[in-house]
Amino acid sequence: MTDRPDLAAMIVPLGRALMAAEQPVLAAHGLTMWAYVVLLHLDEGPARGQGVLAQEIGADKTRIIAVLDDLQERGLIARRPDPADRRARLLALTTEGRHLRDAAQAEVQAQEDRLLAKLPAADRRGFLNALTALAALPRDEITGP
Repeated sequence: MTDRPDLAAMIVPLGRALMAAEQPVLAAHGLTMWAYVVLLHLDEGPARGQGVLAQEIGADKTRIIAVLDDLQERGLIARRPDPADRRARLLALTTEGRHLRDAAQAEVQAQEDRLLAKLPAADRRGFLNALTALAALPRDEITGP
């Protein structure tokens, strides 16, 4: 028997509480959680198609279409033909999408900063460094072969 709870037993309730805290912020910006995830992900560069994007963010590809349609109609993302494959579409943030994402993210992170302030500075840095390192691991490295 170990002297600590399992990681998932600690992280999942924390993640749910953080998502619940984000909901009013995102709603105030006219975003759903999935729309926010798309805007955050597209900042890393254009995505090659809806299916690839859905896989990268862990969304069902049939459910993400409505989110992408809404974001495009609102001028927050652009879909354009992929020069390498005219059947595929590149998805990218627009300037308006970047501004909205930045505003929502600033408010979300301000809430997070209030939570992180409950930790001593050294623990906060260590926590963020460890979380960043674990979040960057490929999924199969976490789940195993």
